[in-house]
Amino acid sequence: MSVSEQVGGVSAPRVPDPVSVLVVEDDATIRRAVQLSLERYGYQVAVAMNGLDGLEAFRAGRHDLLILDVMLPELDGIGLCRRIREQSLVPVLMMSARGDALDVVSGLEAGADDYVVKPVDTPVLVARIRTLLRRATFRPAQPETTPARGAGPANPAVASADTGTTPAELVFGDLSVNTLGLDVHRDGQPVPLTPTELRLLLEFAAAPGAVLDRRRLLRDVWDYGWEGDTRVVDLCVLRLRKKIGAGRIETVRGFGYKLVRD
Repeated sequence: MSVSEQVGGVSAPRVPDPVSVLVVEDDATIRRAVQLSLERYGYQVAVAMNGLDGLEAFRAGRHDLLILDVMLPELDGIGLCRRIREQSLVPVLMMSARGDALDVVSGLEAGADDYVVKPVDTPVLVARIRTLLRRATFRPAQPETTPARGAGPANPAVASADTGTTPAELVFGDLSVNTLGLDVHRDGQPVPLTPTELRLLLEFAAAPGAVLDRRRLLRDVWDYGWEGDTRVVDLCVLRLRKKIGAGRIETVRGFGYKLVRD
């Protein structure tokens, strides 16, 4: 872990408001380096050295984001992530020393939002943290509710080619998505989605029937450029399918995915 706090000679910027990050890492050197680095950026950092201590620290505190090592004693990072997802949608960033496909897939399947491979430079880690926090506080632009004169009723729940408004309630078969309240229901029952899953669903819902390729989704949902790993898209789509229905998102081989309208 690099503890350099400058990028191109510029001192590390401070986060505007204190953000609490829980770091669960058994390697004392890495744990301390991450803690000091993030504190220099203005984050409040709590630490734990094994999975069970991490679970206890998570339950005892109110943290905005978790950083979990994959290989942890007592309870590994994958198991810890699953336990956390049973009760919280807090953003989770996994750290893997090897970057093995199995580690990545297992972490994302357990509910992690993203992963980094150790050693990771501090600016890269902070950039990932900021991206996850932006997703967690994401609010889409509200649709125009005041139509032009003669354009028709100002009902945001009704899409109109004349008014050009965006519907607040999008319905796809048994699935409904409220783009204002950010509520998702299936067969009338609420569907709990992580911030990343919700942003992914909103991308599909904004263009139903259109094929969205993985690189576009990395850019628009994960805020990544071409260096992003498309496995995070595939695994998040898999998790989303389990929650909204396997047939709701269709794979178009060689291209990407699309949301089925009916």
